Amino acid sequence: MDADYPAFETPLCGELKRFCRRVKETYKEIREDLTPYKDDRYYRLAPMRLYTLSKRHFVLVFVVFFICFGLTVFIGIDERELPQMLLVFFQMRPFKLNSKPLSTYNQQLWLTCVIQLDQPDESSFKTNVTMTVKIRGVEENGSSSFINKQVYNRTRMLNCAQKCAEIIVVHLGYLTYTQYEVIVGFEDLNKLMYPIKNVNFTWKTYNPSFSQVEIWFRFVFVVLTFMVTCLFAHSLRKFSMRDWGIEQKWMSILLPLLLLYNDPFFPLSFLVNSWFPGMLDDLFQSVFLCALLLFWLCVYHGIRVQGERKCLTFYFPKFFIVGLLWLACVTLGIWQTVNELHDPTYQFRVDTGNFQGMKIFFLVVATVYILYLLFLIVRACSELRNMPYVDLRLKFLTALTFVVLVISIVILYLPEFLSFYGLLNFYLYTLAFVYSPSKNALYESQLKDNPAFSMLNDSDDDVIYGSDYEEMPLQNGQAIRAKYKEESDSD
Repeated sequence: MDADYPAFETPLCGELKRFCRRVKETYKEIREDLTPYKDDRYYRLAPMRLYTLSKRHFVLVFVVFFICFGLTVFIGIDERELPQMLLVFFQMRPFKLNSKPLSTYNQQLWLTCVIQLDQPDESSFKTNVTMTVKIRGVEENGSSSFINKQVYNRTRMLNCAQKCAEIIVVHLGYLTYTQYEVIVGFEDLNKLMYPIKNVNFTWKTYNPSFSQVEIWFRFVFVVLTFMVTCLFAHSLRKFSMRDWGIEQKWMSILLPLLLLYNDPFFPLSFLVNSWFPGMLDDLFQSVFLCALLLFWLCVYHGIRVQGERKCLTFYFPKFFIVGLLWLACVTLGIWQTVNELHDPTYQFRVDTGNFQGMKIFFLVVATVYILYLLFLIVRACSELRNMPYVDLRLKFLTALTFVVLVISIVILYLPEFLSFYGLLNFYLYTLAFVYSPSKNALYESQLKDNPAFSMLNDSDDDVIYGSDYEEMPLQNGQAIRAKYKEESDSD
């Protein structure tokens, strides 16, 4: 109708139709450029530096990784907590305890208690102890006020073997006052099995020098991550995105997330007396760690799947599992922060009655993730172990990831804290180095995603003398299609 009577069509309607056609054509072009070709002849990966490394180079990469990580461990060695011991002899009236002057560089504050009993060495028992706590904050001008204007009542388990275990009385996640006064009262202590000799209270807080080191530590990693991200993007600028390997695509996502993981907004926690900077830091960490978990699943599965990876069958199960882990972590973190803000005597490790369901849910999903990842690793190694280049990618990623996981488990049992940041940063830097193309990669022969079958579809002349396509640099996908279509039509 429009073609027969073009004069009756309004100019606005015609412009809209032309605009819609242009949008459709642009969408088709972008989709063709980003979607791998179904013909394996056209689907070629951007080269990786990993393919050009010798055994000596691999050893050197691991040595440099361990040296850099060792430097972060050495630099991060500092007193994270600065204890202040207070020895108080047992008395029936409440204990009145004053902290030392504090600043935002102290970050957090703990008050712990150890009850010393006159008991035989071989005796042990457990009993519940009820305590009442009042907290008063003192400002710089000397004025003071009770926090939340209420008395906190908590029941703690007193576990005594050769000596009684430490009880956490108060934990303040962020400091809004320059000094704190805590009034602690215990009930039914005179009904214990053995007489009480004395009560030891200890203030614990971050060492200000540790906070300064942490600020510089994170700042250096923010700068390094930004530089590595720019260099990695610069090395891939000459290659179309459809020619990137799955590792290279994921590195382009993980490196910006690593920048957030290092938290460029971390100094705000020392400038603003608020819980928001700490919550933002926790959010960045959870997003990066879950993205790293998703990276492992996608790489070990995607390296076996050539061609188009469908969203529903390939990505959705992985996003679903990792998304549940992220949701559980964020929920637990928010719940803990909210409870600690309203009740400084709240302890996540002790008051876990409301968390049992969430903890079980998290453990179940984590178990499913581990089993799924192990299944993908075993299947990838069994199917691709004899394929050149692909088995090299598998071996390197598996070896480096295994080393990082072992070190991470060791760090969990050590007081060293900053080394975990250094470990993950240098892990990503190492992957970015080996997955980035070399300087002359554009002029080297292009490697297929499945090199084991690189010559199956070529003629003998192509194998001996090389085909024209082998000598072509990477171009736009449509230009390559058009050229070969013209040649086939002329034939």
